[in-house]
Amino acid sequence: MIVIAIILGCLIGVILGVNAPIISYTYSKYLAIAIVAALDSIFGGISSTLKGNFDFKVFVSGFFGNAILSMLLTFLGDRLNVDIYLAAIVVFVNRMFLNLTIIRKYYIEKVWSNTNTKEVKKVD
Repeated sequence: MIVIAIILGCLIGVILGVNAPIISYTYSKYLAIAIVAALDSIFGGISSTLKGNFDFKVFVSGFFGNAILSMLLTFLGDRLNVDIYLAAIVVFVNRMFLNLTIIRKYYIEKVWSNTNTKEVKKVD
């Protein structure tokens, strides 16, 4: 089921990407930081689901709150002529890698425990 969702999402992305207008250079920083913030929230949601403490309200508020706050920081940095968005990118990417580590370790332990529980029968 998840594979079908991934394939469907990729197809929709390709269709929208081909038909979507090109984002101007002026707004590309805002879109990039919003995407990084949203991806951070998605990885955090997956990580918290695997830990067993997922809360939909926290996920939605983090998804939109992080994206909006990061775009506001980018806007403020543009007005001050300081690249504040770089700090937000460093923080969000760091959190993405930490969440990816949690996800990776969960699946490694799951696969490893499945292979260790299968007993190999000796043939004499």
